[in-house]
Amino acid sequence: MDHEAPHYLHQLQVPGEERYLSLALVNTLFSVSHGPVDLLDDAEAAHLWLVRHALLPDRAALNGRQFGRLLALRESLRSLFAARASRAEPAEEPLATLNSALAAAPSTPRLAWTADGPHRAHEPDTGNPAGAALSLLAEDATDLLTGSEADQLTECTAQGCARWFLRSHAARRWCTTKCGNRVRAARAYAARKGK
Repeated sequence: MDHEAPHYLHQLQVPGEERYLSLALVNTLFSVSHGPVDLLDDAEAAHLWLVRHALLPDRAALNGRQFGRLLALRESLRSLFAARASRAEPAEEPLATLNSALAAAPSTPRLAWTADGPHRAHEPDTGNPAGAALSLLAEDATDLLTGSEADQLTECTAQGCARWFLRSHAARRWCTTKCGNRVRAARAYAARKGK
């Protein structure tokens, strides 16, 4: 699959991706008019995505098993986001996958010092870079699912989109204005055709 063709769509960041990399991970699978797009369609694309999001050093390889675990985590997060949005209890498997990713490279508490002063930081075990990336993504998802913004987690209602976002107000139903415009155009076309 050509990684460049859908790139412009992925540049339309949905609300929440700037704060939650787990949301960005889930949104690597979406649809456009010509069909589904998977930005992680092979291990090389997944490696590039992890490097671009500063989750994996460029020199660290991503083997087939680790790639499979990343895809499994993405699907589990989709399931967990849907369960959270519908206030339902999730299936066991997605929860086990997330917890396994959390345990892949347990983090160690550290004291970090920035311009804002000292604060507690958690650094994953760096002996396993791919495991650390999965662990960070799982921890990020756990923060999202248990945090104050969890009630804002919403799946885009545009037909076929399948991206998740944090709804900034109750009336918002689409991840981007592009999806909203597409839905409005389809409604207008249907109304004209129905006359």
